[in-house]
Amino acid sequence: MNEAGDTSPQPGKTGQPKAGDRRRARALAMQGLYQRHFSKTPISDIEAEFMVDNDMSKVDIMYFRDLLRGIHREQAELDKLIEPFLDRPLKEVDPVELAIVRLGTYELKHRIDVPYKVVINEGIEMAKRFGGTEGHKFVNSILDKLSQRLRLAETRPR
Repeated sequence: MNEAGDTSPQPGKTGQPKAGDRRRARALAMQGLYQRHFSKTPISDIEAEFMVDNDMSKVDIMYFRDLLRGIHREQAELDKLIEPFLDRPLKEVDPVELAIVRLGTYELKHRIDVPYKVVINEGIEMAKRFGGTEGHKFVNSILDKLSQRLRLAETRPR
């Protein structure tokens, strides 16, 4: 966060954050959301814990903070966007996959600097790494449908 309290992306030396740094930020934010799901620990405490317990030298810290804080703050609104596309009640969705879908929904809604295809691909890759056997298919399906609603101009056939 800069002095004004802004959590918008802070460019690196080349003017753009590195993709790997953002990928690590997403993974840590997803893990923090997963932890919050079970522990109900304040999000600020989870953030502080992750900052201390992880090597943050190759993490886009501003992106991590934006995701963690923003998803927590808007969880109810994000869930309302997700629910119409679910094949089961929200409370029955695997917590890892739910954290990934919330993260992707937040990025689709607020991070227009990230192309929708990148959001979907990153969600799929996290689900393959952290989720259940078929979790990546679930994540792909939900984020693809949401991208058509939240990124209409970007997803519209040309």
